[in-house]
Amino acid sequence: MGGWRTDPTFAMCRALVDGAELSSFVGGPFDVRAAVAAIRPEAKDGFLLDQVPWEHFPRGEHVREAIRLLYTHDSPVRSGTGVVDGMCANDMRAAAVLAVPFLIRIAADTRHPYRADALAEASAPARARYFGVASRDELLLHRSDTQDGDLYDDYGVEATGYPAGWSVAAARDAITADIARLEPLLSDPDPSIRIDAAYTLATAADLDHAVRSSFRARLAAEQDPIVCAALVLATAEATRTHPHSPTIAWIRERWWDRAQAPEVRLAAAVGWLCLTEEPVPDDLRAAVDDLATDERAHAMEALPWMAAASGSGETGLRHCVRKMLYPDQPDPEDCDDPWAPPR
Repeated sequence: MGGWRTDPTFAMCRALVDGAELSSFVGGPFDVRAAVAAIRPEAKDGFLLDQVPWEHFPRGEHVREAIRLLYTHDSPVRSGTGVVDGMCANDMRAAAVLAVPFLIRIAADTRHPYRADALAEASAPARARYFGVASRDELLLHRSDTQDGDLYDDYGVEATGYPAGWSVAAARDAITADIARLEPLLSDPDPSIRIDAAYTLATAADLDHAVRSSFRARLAAEQDPIVCAALVLATAEATRTHPHSPTIAWIRERWWDRAQAPEVRLAAAVGWLCLTEEPVPDDLRAAVDDLATDERAHAMEALPWMAAASGSGETGLRHCVRKMLYPDQPDPEDCDDPWAPPR
């Protein structure tokens, strides 16, 4: 982790461990939600990185330099987006959150050579405890920013001791603020951009269902079955955060309808199971067993939800099917091998 203990934020984290009230730091210099909200539009649009308080958060200067190199094309892409991805994988999201508005602007720039890579990382800080999770209770779970203590307790702390709930909330706020930049990417010529745009927008606040309406409008025109599946999963994820009975019914219709592409039916089945506590219907189980072939399971690894849900030696779809439909089945024998190829 380098010298994170010398970061100013460490004093706050240490104080929390010693019994200080989290509420005493709300809105202060080490509250990343306040820091993100305070970034001026001119600073975002002009990439005025020096106006962002990177130094207040663990390894913030490292993230700042990575974004500068990415923006100016002065470094291979893994030195840019890879920093955000790596920090989130190491459960250090606070500074990575500050990069989100800039990653979105790079993604929206059709001339930027690394726009797809930037978009693929933009929502990483908005998801916590996500990788390797395939249960109905947790796969699409996002918690709304209600009470500070509730969010803090739900997500726990990052590796540095920073409240993870604050990072997740700040990242979701940053994405919500840029919905207008992200929605056009749902129609991008590149299917991977369309998928990652849906994946990112799924974490935005959507109380008025406008984002979900965009997903459904794009779905009506989309021809790629994998992208269609992404739009269905994105709709389900947004609905998990903001429940909406008509949308849940609409998702159920997608897995039930034999006229839908198999990938759409499978995505809808997974999404619907995450939105309800009802027992698994026999017709859903039969449909999934029939449609979830090995070939299709590997093809659906292009969906970031499935890639994140994959376990050692098991594709994300297979992992979801086993955890959601057959929870009593044991883990694969090679589940302890982190380098085993997905089956």
